[in-house]
Amino acid sequence: MSALTNDEKLVRMANQIASFFRTYPEDEAVAGIHHHLHAFWAPKMIRALTAHAAGAGDKIDPLVIKALEEEPTTESPVRPATRDPQLAGEGASDAG
Repeated sequence: MSALTNDEKLVRMANQIASFFRTYPEDEAVAGIHHHLHAFWAPKMIRALTAHAAGAGDKIDPLVIKALEEEPTTESPVRPATRDPQLAGEGASDAG
């Protein structure tokens, strides 16, 4: 079995994010994916995924494509304190 390329790893990670959001309505899922990518991925990673997406065919989740191509029309279903690392500690956890 050959090792995955960097582009294939990005697609796999993006698809995992899409899998998490799949249970939400489509507009919320797209917003959640978009916000997650922009909060936790380096701009270089997003650019590489975007460049690779056109040729990825059915290997990349359609929700990921929408999240890359469109500005969200609704809020992410994930609480702001959880989706934005700059807000860490501001209600992001129910623990303690």
